[in-house]
Amino acid sequence: MTQERMRLGEAAEKKAARFLEAKGYRIVQRNFRWRHGEIDLVALDGDCVVFVEVKYKSGSAFGWPQEAVGGRKRARLQRGAMEYLRQRGLIDIVPVRFDVVAVGGVGDGCSVEHIENAF
Repeated sequence: MTQERMRLGEAAEKKAARFLEAKGYRIVQRNFRWRHGEIDLVALDGDCVVFVEVKYKSGSAFGWPQEAVGGRKRARLQRGAMEYLRQRGLIDIVPVRFDVVAVGGVGDGCSVEHIENAF
C-alpha cells in the first residue's frame, strides 16, 4: 500500500470516527489488530458493540465504497469481532452489530454514508 493510500485511509477513518461521535457513538478502539486482520473502528451505540468497516473511494467509477465489503472480508471481520469479544470476556454478553461507513471524496466536500447493520 502506498503512503498516499495509507494517508487517505487514515483520513477517512478519522472522518468516520468524528461522524459517528457526532451521532452519539463512543469510539472505544481504532484499528483493532489481530492475527488475521484489522477492524477499523470499534464503537458503542448504547449497549451495542459496533464493529465498523470504513471504506474510502475517490469516486464511483468502480462502485460505491460499501460494495467493497465482500463475503471474504465480512467473514474476516466477523472472526475479528469474535476475537475482540473473546479477549474481553464479552461473548454472548453484549449485542453486536456490523456497520459500514462509506467516505467518498476528500476534504470538506466529502460525503459520508453510514450503513447500520450492513451485514
